[in-house]
Amino acid sequence: MTYSPTPHTPRVSWSPSARTDHFIPALVDEIGKVLVGQETLVSRVLIALLADGHILLEGVPGLAKTLTIQTVAEAVAAQFSRIQFTPDLLPADLVGTQIYNPRTAEFTVHKGPIFANLVLADEINRAPPKVQSALLEAMQERQVTIGDETFKMHDLFMVMATQNPIEQEGTYPLPEAQLDRFMLKVHVGYPSRDEERLIIERMTAPHQPAARPVVNVYTILNARNTVNQIYVDDKIKEYVLDLVAATRTPKGKGLRDLRPFIAFGASPRASINLVKAARAYAFLCGRDYVIPEDIKEIAHDVLRHRIITTYEAEAQNVTTDQIISTILDHIPVP
Repeated sequence: MTYSPTPHTPRVSWSPSARTDHFIPALVDEIGKVLVGQETLVSRVLIALLADGHILLEGVPGLAKTLTIQTVAEAVAAQFSRIQFTPDLLPADLVGTQIYNPRTAEFTVHKGPIFANLVLADEINRAPPKVQSALLEAMQERQVTIGDETFKMHDLFMVMATQNPIEQEGTYPLPEAQLDRFMLKVHVGYPSRDEERLIIERMTAPHQPAARPVVNVYTILNARNTVNQIYVDDKIKEYVLDLVAATRTPKGKGLRDLRPFIAFGASPRASINLVKAARAYAFLCGRDYVIPEDIKEIAHDVLRHRIITTYEAEAQNVTTDQIISTILDHIPVP
């Protein structure tokens, strides 16, 4: 299937000298020196980075979720911080606090680890609600309040969170409002046999592989400006609206069978993030316009945590991914 934008609508014009995606192959190659496989995971992290979004990774322990995020931070030469979330964590441990100086009789602000370019929130579902609320303000408002002062986050600021789906004891499930702040939720799977063999060889070698910086923060910020200019045709926007509307009122889109399984559909933030993520994916593919396949490629990652299923869906083992696949198969592609 081919797709071309509406002829009368101008698109972004890239000349070879004006392209800003030249760093992508080098960045992917550098990450590949450390990671084995996980191409989809790497592309999703880069999409979130280029689209100015946050990403939630879900998978069992040992699947290189933390290693992926650390490697990307090293290759981007960005300021990186890792926060291990535990039930006894306090908001001050995350955002910082005020420290009293008896010599000057004044309070000074000590900023927490949230003030970095790339923040790894490891096992985020172990954090108590107060800490989750503090993280929510930083993610959505791009600012943090300490005492009476408000501090802006860096221009390049992304939260990359991980959670373990198999251990629920002592955890605090993320509320829907917090989940909706993540642009993407990615399920991380097991490697193939050949990939796992290569992982053994790399990780048991005398010298562990490490990524070197190949781009800097300003390169990423400049690329974001280009991503924001990537052309999205009106037909693509209508397609996005149809997909999201089908999660809210499936009966109205001819998907009567899905209605018993959906309690609440995706919010307008889903439509926004579908377009933004599709632009970033098109950028990674070297295109200056979005095609329907871009939307279909990232639809599961954008929508899976924004659809709330019913008890009937749980009883019949109907997952949000199955619902999204049914919608993608049914809604006509422009």
